[in-house]
Amino acid sequence: MSTLPLSVVIITCEAAALLPDCLASLDFADEIVVVDSGSRDGTVEMARAAGARVLLQPWLGYGAQKQFAVQQAKHAWVLCLDADERVSAALRLQLLQEMVAPRFFAYDMPRCNRFMGRWLRHGEGYPDRVLRLFHRDHACWSQDPIHERVETQAVVGHLSGDMLHESAQSLELYLAKQNRYTTLQAQQLLAAGKPVGLRHLLWSPLLRFIKFYLLRRGFMDGVPGLVHIVIGCFNSFSKYAKVMAEKRPH
Repeated sequence: MSTLPLSVVIITCEAAALLPDCLASLDFADEIVVVDSGSRDGTVEMARAAGARVLLQPWLGYGAQKQFAVQQAKHAWVLCLDADERVSAALRLQLLQEMVAPRFFAYDMPRCNRFMGRWLRHGEGYPDRVLRLFHRDHACWSQDPIHERVETQAVVGHLSGDMLHESAQSLELYLAKQNRYTTLQAQQLLAAGKPVGLRHLLWSPLLRFIKFYLLRRGFMDGVPGLVHIVIGCFNSFSKYAKVMAEKRPH
């Protein structure tokens, strides 16, 4: 089968449980680049066995690590994935069609999150559009240590096929990851010197619940949808609480 002149870039660390499904969905790409930041669980060996080009790079932060990976790619067109993401059949077909003669320099796509055994189709979990396909001369990753994003001045095209995201191997691991994320978010707020008060602590979680559970019908996703949104609301509470705790006298 012919492949697209496209590099898929993936950053990894201890991703052996998730990486096989990701790699199996990428048979359309001419090159797969895996940038690993210190795995000891067989991730590197697994990626090499699957034909990926593996580079070792100590952790730079999410944005910087992803941009480093993009810069190592052979092709100017790159598709950026995490190890817990994979390309759906519908997205694969669109990529094969669109990349024959790209109409834009950057594309976003809906990401469908699987949580507690259910694909979330409402609320915060969908469509969760992410910009992941781009020509690297016209876009790049921000340098944010968390909640990094692709920055571009180009008009962004929209794909409709889903990127599939296995957002939680287990609830325990998911909660641990969210705790790490809120710590990084709090550190960003502190570094930026942004004022944080009681109104942030109280109103941010409430407004988030109203937006995603009620207005965007997160209730349609049953118990997994409710749990997903409540954790998101607690994340809002937690990051501001961490900022306030750091500012108080010790």
